[in-house]
Amino acid sequence: MSSINKPLRLIFPQWQGGDNPPYYLGSQLLAWLSPDPKGAVEEVPVPKPTGEPLQEENGIVGRSILIDQLSEARQLIEKHTPDSLVVLGGDCLVSLAPFSWLLEKYKDKLGILWIDSHPDVQTPKEYKNAHAHVLGELMGNGDSDFTRTVKHPVSPQKIMIAGIHDPLPYEANFISEHKIQTCSPEQVRSGAQPVLDWIKNEKIEYLAIHIDLDVLDPHNFRSVLFAKPGRGQHDFGDVAEGKLNIPDVVKLANQAASISKAVGLTIAEHLPWDALNLKNMLEELPLIGK
Repeated sequence: MSSINKPLRLIFPQWQGGDNPPYYLGSQLLAWLSPDPKGAVEEVPVPKPTGEPLQEENGIVGRSILIDQLSEARQLIEKHTPDSLVVLGGDCLVSLAPFSWLLEKYKDKLGILWIDSHPDVQTPKEYKNAHAHVLGELMGNGDSDFTRTVKHPVSPQKIMIAGIHDPLPYEANFISEHKIQTCSPEQVRSGAQPVLDWIKNEKIEYLAIHIDLDVLDPHNFRSVLFAKPGRGQHDFGDVAEGKLNIPDVVKLANQAASISKAVGLTIAEHLPWDALNLKNMLEELPLIGK
């Protein structure tokens, strides 16, 4: 393996892909909480939420805004030509431009470890919010406005989805048809052997790791979609909710990185509900607020 000596940290507070404004604050807090960067830092310019609803454009909410942000992210990456990328999102779509770059650089030596309760392989036909499309787009499957930016699509054999359970019928069929390998929450907790075998069998030299925080159990980690205060039982369409805990995810990522060189890391879908509610409270108080 060649040395990794040009890192780039990309702060990407994109919220339009999930049509969920709190992702903006989630990205900013991740940037503040993270250890000092080891190289260059850039922030993709993303408009702060204003309360105005996004428009659905040809099957995708916020299509034109997302395409602009995808282009801006790509330009920032090309400015630095990094060997490795850390991405602090934002919704899951933030991985599209950085992982596309890494696929161009490392080609079939790169594997994608997608740590998520969901596979993110839907298309506009199934779901209008683009954050659920991103892994499919990295394979070259999906809306052409997004897939055209992926110059070296990842082959299904180079993908491992860890933490997934109870996929929707379309997702289950897609995974089966493309023979994408998976590792259940129970398997992750018992040592993640399917992930280690995948790295060895597919001869994966370099690794891009995407961590959707909603892979975490919302009863134990509260800054995720499914821990929204006051939520109803069926508010999120009865999709899978996280079953892992922070030590499980840390151990999994480090296990994988111990046998394959990590060159990409995304942290996505941070929804800091308490911080957001406190921020809103401060804005309404006398002397300090509006």
